[in-house]
Amino acid sequence: MIPALPAIMVEPAVRAALLEDLGRAGDLTTDAIVPASVRTECALVARQAGVVAGLDFATTAFRLIDPAIETLVERPDGSRLAHGDLIAVIRGPARGVLTAERTALNFLCHLSGVASATRGIVDAIAGTNAQVVCTRKTMPGLRAAQKYAVRVGGGSNHRFGLDDAVLIKDNHVAIAGGVRAAVERARAGVGHLVKIELEVDTLVQLQEAMALGVDAVLLDNMGLETLRQAVEIVGGRAITEASGRIRPDTAPAIAATGVDLLSVGWLTHSVTVLDIGLDHRD
Repeated sequence: MIPALPAIMVEPAVRAALLEDLGRAGDLTTDAIVPASVRTECALVARQAGVVAGLDFATTAFRLIDPAIETLVERPDGSRLAHGDLIAVIRGPARGVLTAERTALNFLCHLSGVASATRGIVDAIAGTNAQVVCTRKTMPGLRAAQKYAVRVGGGSNHRFGLDDAVLIKDNHVAIAGGVRAAVERARAGVGHLVKIELEVDTLVQLQEAMALGVDAVLLDNMGLETLRQAVEIVGGRAITEASGRIRPDTAPAIAATGVDLLSVGWLTHSVTVLDIGLDHRD
């Protein structure tokens, strides 16, 4: 089980989304049509197979609109879903349920999409030693949530921001005047607990990186044979991370080269949602 995010991290994102939706006058449609006394029971149902993630965000949306709404979870985050599976039952005042519905589903469908896509690659590379990791290519304001969903799907997280690790990329090298200058300046400028990773495009750059003793190397858009050679050159002296063109159909061959990590940006920046519906129960 992946530990849930603390409520203090979940609520601000959900509150902002609800305020965006409610605008200046609230839910005109529901308030006009549904009497305040009416109660309802609805089911969150999977309309396709996948992995569920984001239930805390969904339940928080309902609770913030009306604390009287009750959520009974049948399949918690991390559960594999088949088409038609019941995820949770929502009970309470109908106005609140309908007003919070879209915000709850937006979070739940998106985060379940992230978890499902992650699980697809994790399953594809089963039997290798490689791990799937996400990147900083996240939707603004949703980084913690999306990275949580990656963990729910069986993946791991790369750095969370600019402040928890050093990743020297091509523009850093160009402006610094070379790999050595960039690495030496980074090492002199950060604390002893901060790891340094260097992006390399060629095996020549990789040899230089190894001579400088970096902690990790990002092997960017390398072919399979070049990746194999890179892993041999590193020889376990640093973490090897492959990036570029990694999808469920390409991941097994990339993982088979012996790299430690498969870095996948699209898991968070352009993943397809998982189709989940909220259905009224008579």
